[in-house]
Amino acid sequence: MEESLSTAAQNSPSGAQRTKLRNWMAFSILAIGAILLCVALYTALVDPDHKMSGALWGGSMAALATALGTVPVFLSLSFSQRASDSMLGFGAGVMLAASSFSLIIPALAAAKAQGAGEWGAGGIVACGVLLGAMGLLLIDRVMPHEHFVKGIEGVHAKKLKRVWLFVLAISLHNLPEGLAIGVGFTGPDALAAQALAIGISIQDVPEGMVVALALRGIGYGRGLSAGMAVLSGMVEPLAAVIGVAVIGISAYLLPWGLAAAAGAMLFVISHEIIPESHRQGHEAAATIGLILGFVLMMLLDTALG
Repeated sequence: MEESLSTAAQNSPSGAQRTKLRNWMAFSILAIGAILLCVALYTALVDPDHKMSGALWGGSMAALATALGTVPVFLSLSFSQRASDSMLGFGAGVMLAASSFSLIIPALAAAKAQGAGEWGAGGIVACGVLLGAMGLLLIDRVMPHEHFVKGIEGVHAKKLKRVWLFVLAISLHNLPEGLAIGVGFTGPDALAAQALAIGISIQDVPEGMVVALALRGIGYGRGLSAGMAVLSGMVEPLAAVIGVAVIGISAYLLPWGLAAAAGAMLFVISHEIIPESHRQGHEAAATIGLILGFVLMMLLDTALG
């Protein structure tokens, strides 16, 4: 117990560090707010089909859901490790179903609508999935970050403070989710895109809570832990806007973008979420959570889409 308290004390930032982190957080939130304001003005003036505004709405809803998940940390509520692992499994199930029903199947349909045959459409989507997964693997290797399971990874990671390494890791998780929302709104089915955004937002609530509780568990204060989890969620509206902008270059990129977003999400599910949910010996609870999340997202997608 004494060793654990000592470790937490070493990891806990000093008053000056907390002030500096709060300043950076405030600056980052203001900068992101300014960017979102510019995008909102753009969508109001130049976006008659509302693809950009829809993506911004979906990404912002996901970011808000992440923030909502941090409320238990402010209220000093605690959850068992089994419950946390179940919630992680639930999030993985939602992402897995979203990859299948909201991204890969529409990607196949989009490729066929552009004139590709059965094998051609399958080949385009397969290549897109591989490109998305490999792209995120490359970012995972290069970007400095720290996993809750495997520790520090990435170039020059040891030069950054530990809390920022965790934030970068969480942002890496949220990047494909935001891109998926943006790419989804570039497709022809607005209801399916809304179902995708709702599903991702649902799984972001427990994800935000688990992240904030994990930061709290390694010695950071309630406000800093919740604030960093909220800040990481801001990646999603920005990534959603980027997704729309990239697909807007050419309609032929739509099946590639949908498939790449699916590949990136599959990478996150297998590389981090499932290993994290299984590492404490609660595989059964995590698996039940995954199945429930998959079924919920499947129902949302098939009912709304």
